[in-house]
Amino acid sequence: MTNTTGEIFKVTTFGSSHGKAIGAVIDGCPANLELCEEDIQIELDKRRPGVNELTTNRNESDKVEILSGVFDGKTDGTPITAIVFNKNKSSKDYEYLKNKPRPSHGDFTWISKYGNYDYYGGGRGSGRTTIGNVIGGAIAKKILSNYNIKVFAHVRQVGDIKAKEVDLDLIEEYSKSNNVRCADINAAKLMEKRILSLKENGNSVGGVVEVVTIGIPIGLGEPVFGKLDGEIAKALMNIGSVKGVEIGSGFKIAELTGREANDEFYIEGSNVKTSTNNSGGIIGGMSNGMPVIVRIAIKPTPSIGVLQRTVDLEDMKDVEIDIKGRHDPCICPRVTTVAESSLSMVLLDFMLRGGFIPPNNLNDKNK
Repeated sequence: MTNTTGEIFKVTTFGSSHGKAIGAVIDGCPANLELCEEDIQIELDKRRPGVNELTTNRNESDKVEILSGVFDGKTDGTPITAIVFNKNKSSKDYEYLKNKPRPSHGDFTWISKYGNYDYYGGGRGSGRTTIGNVIGGAIAKKILSNYNIKVFAHVRQVGDIKAKEVDLDLIEEYSKSNNVRCADINAAKLMEKRILSLKENGNSVGGVVEVVTIGIPIGLGEPVFGKLDGEIAKALMNIGSVKGVEIGSGFKIAELTGREANDEFYIEGSNVKTSTNNSGGIIGGMSNGMPVIVRIAIKPTPSIGVLQRTVDLEDMKDVEIDIKGRHDPCICPRVTTVAESSLSMVLLDFMLRGGFIPPNNLNDKNK
């Protein structure tokens, strides 16, 4: 089982939904980054459960502890270990699920592949384990911000409710003003109403999350294998419940002619820019200096409060289950933070691999 991502900036996540703790080990972080627990906590608080009606009522504080890799307030170049203890577990809600895989969860494939499966809250396959992604992403985001690179995400769609286009400069600010984390305030109200209505009926809904990155230098990525868009797609598809990735115009580009789709170049001051951004800031597998725009399709939370058909793998017969436990009626708002984190880790890894950032010591400007 692979639990590590990255080539230079490597993040290994560990833990399970109802285990003792969840966390991450980050190797390859350059020395001399000012880092404290609050830097990570800010990001964890954005994905924390139990904060409003749109999330699961599993109320966890998700307080992070840094165990290693930081000395005298700065990273020292050794592996950073950070941990979050699970406090509000309710494992009894899952006892009856043993040998009864939940529809559209990973239960069946995990049982089939590994045999020994932690069925409490989905175990290692739970969305709660994305705490590890956020820990690694918080560190990556802090380094990237020192190079004027910003990564932020917002909800573009919930069910069939679509947000209108919002200026990039306003997305981050506007999306913070509501629980849905949608930059279109009017659409956010409709989205929240839809989510709560489905929640009352024990149902759930999916949507689309968009991640925007501003300030990436030209040339990040490789032209054949190791394309920037390929690695971004891989990282985002590795987030549970993500079923599709679009970059730039995505699938809509199939409807365009070459004349419509091509991003023409022009000079602005001393910079080369494109008049449109259908390519989403990436051409030939490499960044072109324009904002990188990525969208991910999120499936509805599969744990719903209605009777569903499944099988009993021990008795090998058809059965019905009524899933208990505590679940988000729509995970899109909380996925925004996880998507930012996953993309940030990819970008930092490429920045280190390409020599855009000193790999060993952030104070060494000559490398």
